[in-house]
Amino acid sequence: RRLLRDAEAFRSGARQFAAGEAGTIAVGFVSTAAYNVLPRLLPRFRARRPGVRVVLREATSDVQPPALLAGDLDAGFLIPSTPDPALAYLPVHRERLIAALPARRRWPARPDAKRLAREPLILFPRSVAPALHDAVLAWCRNGGAEPAIEQEAVQMQTIVSLVAAGMGISLVPASLAHLRRTGVVYRPLADGGPAVSIALAWRRADDSPLTRAFVGEARSQFAGNDPIR
Repeated sequence: RRLLRDAEAFRSGARQFAAGEAGTIAVGFVSTAAYNVLPRLLPRFRARRPGVRVVLREATSDVQPPALLAGDLDAGFLIPSTPDPALAYLPVHRERLIAALPARRRWPARPDAKRLAREPLILFPRSVAPALHDAVLAWCRNGGAEPAIEQEAVQMQTIVSLVAAGMGISLVPASLAHLRRTGVVYRPLADGGPAVSIALAWRRADDSPLTRAFVGEARSQFAGNDPIR
């Protein structure tokens, strides 16, 4: 009887795994996804698949594609730049950039590029997030200003902390305003500002039921977005 029970439990577990209802999935994410994409997607995915363990790994957009190709990650939320043909991409979120400014000073309600170009700029390294880096510089130059990059930092939380310390100003995704940090105020930009996208990426050749289930949940949650070519 014990052997029969064990065999039935094994068959049940195998059926759940084959259906994408059990197992572990490793998901990478850029820091801003914690303020917009993950709170919307993960609770519903976990509620529908309580037998699945989601392992989250914070990683920058340059680190995730090699980790996906190596199989260290099953899926990842990143800011896409040049798409890798071995990966599939699904846009899940798009938002404007806003200004993060030292609170100890007075600022216009909607600063423009020429006003902000007078200040030292704190920015992501281009090697880490080329799309975000280029969007900031293009916005400044299109506004007739040439920014002076004072400091580079990899994590958004670090950038905001440097702004709070008075090291300079930065442009950050609007959802980062949910990160309440003493010494920092956020302002929308005069012309609306540039926008950046977050996409879900996964290996095209991955036929894992768990990965398919996770991507399917993302498609249902963020329907209406066209795949990145």
